[in-house]
Amino acid sequence: MDDPTMPPPPPLGLPPHVQTVVDQDTEHLRILSVCYYVQAGLTALGASIPVIHLMMGVAMLTGSFAPKASSPQDLEAMRMMGGFFVAIAALVILLGWALAICNLVVARRIVQRRSRVLCLVTAGINCLSIPLGTILGVFTFIVMSRPSVAESFSRNEGQASATGQAM
Repeated sequence: MDDPTMPPPPPLGLPPHVQTVVDQDTEHLRILSVCYYVQAGLTALGASIPVIHLMMGVAMLTGSFAPKASSPQDLEAMRMMGGFFVAIAALVILLGWALAICNLVVARRIVQRRSRVLCLVTAGINCLSIPLGTILGVFTFIVMSRPSVAESFSRNEGQASATGQAM
């Protein structure tokens, strides 16, 4: 009945496993990493919506929307509006996809415990994406500001620079 290889049971009233600070930090960083992957997908999806506006702008530039009996001034106005549509849609798409890529990189760097500044900067930018990005950014600031987490990132940064790995 008494096996000497088995640890003794915990005292009554205590949970069988009390989480340590390191366990808690590891779990919180894992959750943050998963959330950054999800945020990257949602950001890329949201940034793809202006593709509709981009296509409309291209149609305006080529004259596909203009009626047959349009004056040259109307065609020029249509082309100018098409140019605005293309420029603004392309800017929104590129910025959104860039943020999605940053979120993917941050998700990976959190797991590796590297690039803490990049994680904090991306968290700040995500705070502008209300409401999910704000929640993710605030929780990232809370977790990353813990001394034990900051120390684990600086320890891994030192190891990476000592071995000559690219950051």
